[in-house]
Amino acid sequence: MDLPGYYEYHCRVKIISGHDALERIPAVLHDLRAGRPMLVTDKGVAGAGLVEIVLGATKDRLEIGAVADDVPPDSDLRVVNRLAARYRERGCDSLIAVGGGSVMDTAKGINIVVSEGADDLMKFSGAGALKRPLKPLVAVPTTAGTGSEVTLVAVVKDHERHLKMAFVSYFLLPDASILDSRMTMSLPAAITAATGMDALSHAIETVLGVRRNVMSKQFALEAVRQISKYFRRAVEKGDDVDARFGMLLASSNAGIAINMSATCLGHGIAHAVGAKFHAHHGALCGVALPHVMRFCLEPCEDLLVEFAEAMGINTSKMSRRKAAEASIEYVVNLMKDINHPLTLSELGVPEDAISDLVVTTLSEFPTLFTPKVPSMEQCVEIYQKMM
Repeated sequence: MDLPGYYEYHCRVKIISGHDALERIPAVLHDLRAGRPMLVTDKGVAGAGLVEIVLGATKDRLEIGAVADDVPPDSDLRVVNRLAARYRERGCDSLIAVGGGSVMDTAKGINIVVSEGADDLMKFSGAGALKRPLKPLVAVPTTAGTGSEVTLVAVVKDHERHLKMAFVSYFLLPDASILDSRMTMSLPAAITAATGMDALSHAIETVLGVRRNVMSKQFALEAVRQISKYFRRAVEKGDDVDARFGMLLASSNAGIAINMSATCLGHGIAHAVGAKFHAHHGALCGVALPHVMRFCLEPCEDLLVEFAEAMGINTSKMSRRKAAEASIEYVVNLMKDINHPLTLSELGVPEDAISDLVVTTLSEFPTLFTPKVPSMEQCVEIYQKMM
């Protein structure tokens, strides 16, 4: 049977989208009985003037209790605990996360600590540790890739142990996601490419994985359609408002798909490599994606045909196998068009690290949802092809 007979769908995030959606933030927080948020962001976002855009859109209608702009590229356990203490010191009652995946994950981590009255985030790692609603959280993505603004997951790195720890709960879903095209207009081409590949890998892995269902599949296929239409334009012409907005919608659609299902082997690879070599998560997902698709070709041929059709490929005169392979070829050509790395070596990963990376990859949670979990020998072969 292609699709499981039982599935659950839950996404309570209020999505507010448009070219002037930021102006709705004060009303959203007011409805949540909050009015003194901590704004969480990073130096890059602040330096690009995006925090000023948010502050300007909420001026005189919202009292910002604190601005924390020192979130690192990889969300950090120590930073989460430190900013939680600052949240309390400044008397904040809510959070606004303005940034990419690391900022979103950091804000979610802070929210756990302050809502639970705790002093250490690690007490709540894993799934099911949270038992009650958290403080209000408004997510404002500045990249079109992670989908964290609509997901129930946070990943925070413990740098001392070189591990990325996952936190999973419906209580981690933001109360509102603000999709405003102004927030991604200044994103450099390379980051646009890497984050977009993250979104594409979310959509494709979610459907290839064994937890797909009829709802997650529809959200994922729509994400692929939007990415196929807008991705190249967003990279080539950063001031294309429609392309930027289309990629934001695609990223959120893929994020909603993740909530219902899960990613698979590609994210197991990205987590393993990212924890050791600190390469961009989206770029790692992109490099892995065509190899994961090819590894899953036999059990997922019909699904890959559907992706080919969503990509705009005319499959009417192709065999099923050729159409499935065309979807893989499309991804590779897309990566070339947007000047995205094609190998791990381009991201600074040496070949002599393969043995250790394979062990870690096979222990990663997403890997277990691959339609056929690779053996150690198969995983080594996949890594060798990625080099």
